[in-house]
Amino acid sequence: MTEQLKIGIVLGSTRQGRVSTQVGEWAKKVADERNDAQYEIVDIADYDLPFFGTTAGTEPGLAKWAEKINELDAYVFVVAEYNHSITGALKNALDSAPTTAWNNKAASIMSYGSTGGARAAEHLRGILGELMVADTRVHPTFSLFLDFENFSTFNPGDLHLENMTMMFDQLNSWGTALKSVRG
Repeated sequence: MTEQLKIGIVLGSTRQGRVSTQVGEWAKKVADERNDAQYEIVDIADYDLPFFGTTAGTEPGLAKWAEKINELDAYVFVVAEYNHSITGALKNALDSAPTTAWNNKAASIMSYGSTGGARAAEHLRGILGELMVADTRVHPTFSLFLDFENFSTFNPGDLHLENMTMMFDQLNSWGTALKSVRG
């Protein structure tokens, strides 16, 4: 039997009062029921990343972040839409790891916002393409109006489970294929 993929569920927001933690934990719960990969929450807030380009690259958080990205085979990005795009913290995290750490890996995107975070997901797709990360087609979206109680408590409807299943199926297929490319 081949070794299971290591998939990071990356929380893309660091602001106080964020809901990405709830969305990410729900995604991990759904993923863990599959028993097809090793899933873990990766919270960019835990890495204390300096603003990209402001240091010589010697901060401990940068090395720890690069190590985490290197050890993962694939990613699920939990993306909040801020001003029609991804958060500055997520963009900074993507830029802060060596480009080669991302190359030839797979990613899925789960987004949320007033329009389901669709605009942020589209921006992220362009960034991932530049990093040579293949993104899956299925992209679960969550509405602040329908999937959150009082805009703060994540309560997704069962209708999202089918998309989550398809997303994880695609991510595992692409992740496995690209792992063979990395050797």
